[in-house]
Amino acid sequence: MKKILLLLGSILFFNLSAQKKGKDYSEIMKSNNIYEINAFLRDAHPDDPRRSVLKPRVMEMMKEYIKNAHPEDQKVKDMQEMLALLRRRPSTKITFDEMNAIIKQKQIAKYKAELAAKKPTETYIPSNAQNTFVVNTAANAAIPNAEAEEFNMLMNVSPIEHQNKTVKILNSLFDNDPNAKECIVLIQNQSDCNIIVRMEGVGNTKYRLAVPAHKDNSIVVEKGQYLFTSLVCGAQYASQKTIQKPIMVALGSATAQ
Repeated sequence: MKKILLLLGSILFFNLSAQKKGKDYSEIMKSNNIYEINAFLRDAHPDDPRRSVLKPRVMEMMKEYIKNAHPEDQKVKDMQEMLALLRRRPSTKITFDEMNAIIKQKQIAKYKAELAAKKPTETYIPSNAQNTFVVNTAANAAIPNAEAEEFNMLMNVSPIEHQNKTVKILNSLFDNDPNAKECIVLIQNQSDCNIIVRMEGVGNTKYRLAVPAHKDNSIVVEKGQYLFTSLVCGAQYASQKTIQKPIMVALGSATAQ
């Protein structure tokens, strides 16, 4: 009886701890949602007794999802990565340095493939001026895509230009010298629209980077202070960034970092 009371007390304590973090996991034992359980495993105390039940459950759910998924399902890769992490550790929580290392390795693999192919390996849908961004659903107000021509021009580089850019990015990815004058900026476009990200520094230092919808793109810039601006599906984005080391900026219709 004492063991049961101790277990219930432990669950209550860990449940209250999780709620203090801003999330309510009081009903987590009833959940069949992969992402919700994964979030709990990421946030919960290492000694939370619910882990021993929920970790194997979510791993089985991930295996089942992968088994029944459509061949082109974009979530399969994420599920496989989460499953691999769970097999090696208590949760899928990773440190900032680990996340940066993963992103770096993915970028290296991507640009090595492009260098070998002598062309971009990802396809995208070009913009056209007739595309519109709905800015007010209730009023059905929309504006034309004024950046369509510029976006297509930035994306349509010659094979030599693309090769030079790819070599420069790879050199930056492999360069661990803290005294280097340049570093890489990775932009993730999580929106449904093609975008152009503009980076304005001191004096005449300016860069612009076209990023297709649901894709990413990279650029090597001089270290310094920059104002980042973009038009993301009709919404203005602006943010000041201090670039002293490689960074990733995620832009989307709902969130921007």
